Amino acid sequence: MTTALSRSWEHAVVTGGAGFVGSHLCAALLDAGAAVTCVDDFCTGRPENISPLLERPGFTLVQANVAEGLRIKRRPDLVLHFASPASPADYLRLPLHTMETGSLGTRNALELARSSRARFVLASTSEVYGDPQQNPQDERYWGNVNPVGPRSVYDEAKRFGEALTTAHADTHGTDTCIVRLFNTYGPRMRGHDGRAVPTFVRQALAGEPLTVTGDGRQTRSLCYVDDTVRGILAAAAHGMRGPVNIGNPTEITMLDLARLVVELAGSPSEIRFIERPVDDPAVRCPDITLARDKLGWEPQVRAEEGLRRTIAWFREEPATDHD
Repeated sequence: MTTALSRSWEHAVVTGGAGFVGSHLCAALLDAGAAVTCVDDFCTGRPENISPLLERPGFTLVQANVAEGLRIKRRPDLVLHFASPASPADYLRLPLHTMETGSLGTRNALELARSSRARFVLASTSEVYGDPQQNPQDERYWGNVNPVGPRSVYDEAKRFGEALTTAHADTHGTDTCIVRLFNTYGPRMRGHDGRAVPTFVRQALAGEPLTVTGDGRQTRSLCYVDDTVRGILAAAAHGMRGPVNIGNPTEITMLDLARLVVELAGSPSEIRFIERPVDDPAVRCPDITLARDKLGWEPQVRAEEGLRRTIAWFREEPATDHD
């Protein structure tokens, strides 16, 4: 059985490589000795995320919209498709772009992998489970998704991407893998991207009230970005098709998360309750049995430590938004 420690890559293409998770993937692959081509149109990615990589040997930036095609000069042996608006603020602002990236962009990335005989990894999401009626969610659960709700442009783009990836593997024999990521957080998130951790951290550091939606009893499972990247690369190296959940199986309520951020930031902020968004999931928790058994992977960074690192980064990087 191939493991992450025994398989290396010569040239990886990372779509969405200037985004939050994508930029961490680019850095990890460079650290492992691979050449990396980062593809991004910067609709949500940030040049600052990859600026430290521009002078590193083997790093190439291609500014392009993956839905319009992928023109890569050097044949890759790994294609990581991570291009997509991923936060509510972004996919609600860019609904058609989100769906085109998940459909046409996924097709183009798959064709690059097929023609290059490369390993392909699709970044899917826990959003494919919708507002789940099963908790925790394992990979066999089909989900509970509203196909015409405000979140559908992201949910259905990812669900379509999974179906297309599966069909491509079945039809063409493309070497594919689907990873479903759960609530990744850490440095390089944007303070106004609409997700809970950066929103709470930004508000706490500014001394503003932390805006908790609903009664705050809804749960999420937070996975620090370093752990997520390890899981993605382990799945890539293993050879499994997936889907496989990559996330932290420890749940936390949004109210408890807000209180924890206030405590760790040493903030005077209070909690303010606001209206809960439509179709906001009540629970979100991965069953990671498959990742543990097949990949030997599980998260290592506890929430307190990950949040401390994230808060420290936000303190040092006050200009965390380009929008």
